[in-house]
Amino acid sequence: MTWESIKNVLTEENIAQLLSHYNSLGPLPGILLTFIEAFIPVLPLFVIVMGNAASYGLGFGFLYSWLGTSLGAICLFLLFRRLSSTAFMQKLTRSPKLRNGMNWIHNHGFGTIFLLSCFPFTPSSLVVVAAALSRVEKMIFLPAIVAGKAVMVFTMAFVGYDLMSFIRQPWKFLIVLVVIGLLWLLGKKFETRMHRA
Repeated sequence: MTWESIKNVLTEENIAQLLSHYNSLGPLPGILLTFIEAFIPVLPLFVIVMGNAASYGLGFGFLYSWLGTSLGAICLFLLFRRLSSTAFMQKLTRSPKLRNGMNWIHNHGFGTIFLLSCFPFTPSSLVVVAAALSRVEKMIFLPAIVAGKAVMVFTMAFVGYDLMSFIRQPWKFLIVLVVIGLLWLLGKKFETRMHRA
C-alpha cells in the first residue's frame, strides 16, 4: 500500500464513517486513532480530530482527541526515556544538532514544550522524543504537553467543526492566541516554582 493510497483512505468522511461503524465501542475508536498518531506521525491528525468532532460533536470530539493524543505523547515520552540509556541512543544523542536541540528543550523546559505542542504542524513526536532524551523533568513535561495538546486539539476541532464561523468571525482566533499566552505564563510560573523547590 502506497502513501498516496493511505492518504486517499484517511479523509474526514472516511474517518467519520469508520467511527460511526464502531460506535458500539463508544469513545474508544476516537481516542485510539489519536493515540496511534503519536507513534505514527505521518497520520493526518487534523483530519482525525475533525472526524472525531463530526462524529462525537465538538465537546466530546475535542475530549476524546485530546485524551488520545496526550496519552500517546506521554507513552512515547516514557518509552524514549527508558530507551535513553541504551548504547544506540547514547550514540545517537552525540550528534551536535540533536544535542543542541535537547539542551534548548532542557534549559527552556515548559515554555518550549508547551508552545511547540500548541501548533498543529509542529513535528510533535520529535518534540516529545527530544524532551525524553534531554532529561527534562517529568513534572515539567507532563503539564506542558497536556496543556499544549489541549490548545492544539481544541483549535483543530473548533476550526474543523465550524470553519465558516471561524472565517466570518476572526476575533475567535484572537481568543485562541490569548488563551495560549495565558497558559504559557502560568506554565512559566509553575516551572520557576518547580526549580525553586
